[in-house]
Amino acid sequence: MAVAIAAFYNTDRAREEGYSTAARSPGSVTQFKVYEEDYLHSKVTSMDAYDLKNRELARKLVEHGHKGTVLSREEFEEKKAAAQAPEAVKSNTFYSRSQPMTLASAGKELKDNFLKALAEREEANRSGKMTSVIFIRDHNTLGQEVSGYIDYAHRLKTQDFEPYFSGKKRLMPGRSDLCYYNWKTQVSTSNSSPNFEVIYDDPNGLLFKNKRDKKILNVDPLSGSGEDSNRMFLQSDLYIHVVVYDHNIRT
Repeated sequence: MAVAIAAFYNTDRAREEGYSTAARSPGSVTQFKVYEEDYLHSKVTSMDAYDLKNRELARKLVEHGHKGTVLSREEFEEKKAAAQAPEAVKSNTFYSRSQPMTLASAGKELKDNFLKALAEREEANRSGKMTSVIFIRDHNTLGQEVSGYIDYAHRLKTQDFEPYFSGKKRLMPGRSDLCYYNWKTQVSTSNSSPNFEVIYDDPNGLLFKNKRDKKILNVDPLSGSGEDSNRMFLQSDLYIHVVVYDHNIRT
């Protein structure tokens, strides 16, 4: 077996480098129909076959890397599929990736300050440049006063915001948001989101820790909002009390 393996290493170097280059070229795999009988077999020279006396063994040694750089079965199939993909599919894939982001607020005539603020932040929250936390206090459909903190970026990914910007629905905090409190029933909940970890037992009060850069967002109106964060109080005709906290992600 040692003599047989040595024969692979002693094969003409120029020819071996030529196969290695061809194996790494995405288009070159199209000349081979199947992995074993065609692709691996093309790497076996007549000298290799003579020394090993077994073409199957020769192909196995090629596959396991005893003769230069060889594509694995998975790499072979992937490159073959990519090379044979219709041009229409390739162009459509590129086109979809280059498509501009669709914004729910686009084309909407917004009059309320709160909705305008959401529209101004929509692209940044969708793209990950910013993660905003929205505080809302108002009455729910049962007339109960509720308040809570909403992860805007997370809501944008999980809900259709077109009805909110169109005025068909009102954005309200719920039990699955970062924090929620019903002043009538005294039901209170807190949940971490994909963007923020809720810290509710800190001496400084309620805090939100950004999961990407680990920086703290402080919602206490008497304290600073934190590094790379800012607080904006909004006068809205739709809600009793609204505050937007923006946390900018440095890239």
